[in-house]
Amino acid sequence: MKLQGAYTALVTPFNRDESIDVGALEELVEFQIREGISGLVPMGTTGESPTLSHEEHNRVIELVITQAAGRVPVIAGTGSNSTAEATRMTRRAKENGATASLQVAPYYNRPSAEGFYRHFMTIADSVDLPLVVYNIPGRTGKNIENSTMLKLAQHPNIVGVKEASGSIPQIMELISKAPADFTVISGDDNLTLPIIAVGGKGVISVASNIIPGQMEELVKLALSGSWDRARERHYRLYPLLSALSLDTNPVPIKCALHLAGMIEEVYRLPLCPMEEEKRSILAATLKALELT
Repeated sequence: MKLQGAYTALVTPFNRDESIDVGALEELVEFQIREGISGLVPMGTTGESPTLSHEEHNRVIELVITQAAGRVPVIAGTGSNSTAEATRMTRRAKENGATASLQVAPYYNRPSAEGFYRHFMTIADSVDLPLVVYNIPGRTGKNIENSTMLKLAQHPNIVGVKEASGSIPQIMELISKAPADFTVISGDDNLTLPIIAVGGKGVISVASNIIPGQMEELVKLALSGSWDRARERHYRLYPLLSALSLDTNPVPIKCALHLAGMIEEVYRLPLCPMEEEKRSILAATLKALELT
């Protein structure tokens, strides 16, 4: 699998009774594909995976795969802090036709470097599906060090990493030492341009839920070396990227999609709506970009 471009970490729309809004999810997939997105990533953190049951989790992935109908890759979020559970979920995603799997670093139990290595290797050995490791120490409590990532990169099924450590030096070192067939992709919209500038190949994006075409264009401009135009696009979008960090993801992006008339603004506890002051900032930013 060639991991390159802008991939949307999809929200999971809910009805007012907090059930999955299938129609809104299908419409969101169509919007993404129509706008030229490189791929879709259901059931990551942005999809509120912590509060969905396993049955719902699998259903959302199946719905996205069915609606995408092979038009774009679907990288299914099937990670867990239980290796056995992650393996089961990944096997199910493969059976349902997923292109690849996103595997978050085990959270809360904070394994050692050897534990990280055994976790990802076990999944990669058990399921013949391309795996993208997700390094996000701000949520998981522990960073996957480059020494571990480089060992994982030797496995033919481990094709890349979604890097959200926030450390450009760490990312540069990884890119400089990784095999040619191992891809580093940004896990932070704000760092998309800097990471591509040092050798990354794109982003798994939150913002692209509402601006898929613009995030795709930013990535393409940067990858083609059109730095002045890429920088202009980056700074044009920067106020929105910042506004989407005013509260815990995915609260701001779901609020933005609601203000744009695309989904109901419904969360499952412990997530809840933004404070009014932050909501006003987000609303003004969307209006300035003519998104509402």
